[in-house]
Amino acid sequence: MAQMGRPRSFDRDAAIEQALHLFWQQGYESTSLAQLKDAIAGGITAPSFYAAFGSKEALYAECVQRYLDTYAQVTECLWQSDLAPRAALALALTRSAKMQCQRGHPKGCMVTLGVMSAPTPAHAAVATPLTRSRSRTRAGIVSCVERGLASGELRADTDVRALATVFDSFLSGLSTLARDGVRFAVMEAAITQVMMMWDSATVR
Repeated sequence: MAQMGRPRSFDRDAAIEQALHLFWQQGYESTSLAQLKDAIAGGITAPSFYAAFGSKEALYAECVQRYLDTYAQVTECLWQSDLAPRAALALALTRSAKMQCQRGHPKGCMVTLGVMSAPTPAHAAVATPLTRSRSRTRAGIVSCVERGLASGELRADTDVRALATVFDSFLSGLSTLARDGVRFAVMEAAITQVMMMWDSATVR
């Protein structure tokens, strides 16, 4: 008799993590249903897959939310008002770089890499949470610069958007570096260099 549904030993939480790693590494469009079935729990049947997740799109949505609730939290310090704005910004860059270089999961940032592996217009909606996350991080960086300006730490003639874009583009670039095997120690040294852009705009 054909196997129906998923086996009792099926660990749905572990399956989400396995699928997340595959989507993170390859992107939505490049990850096939066959690859997902093979990766999850050592291989599951089509009925098991659909019973557990409904569709590839629904599974991707769950994986994205898992990523946003865990790995992507490294930049939430941008919104910590108890941290000085420069410290919050440097901490976000450092935490993100460290996470992207860690072992045990694909290198780079899924939120940033989602731009390079964006779904076709027919499935563009699945990438909406990643787009919102990038916008939130960008707004957090702007907020740090605005706080620095409001506190008098940064000069009154500081171009908020331009300075924020420097850090935003640097953060985005870390994903490519991580994928290319650049070590965290190198990124950490680069963060020290890029923070000099902040220092050059301070009141002396």
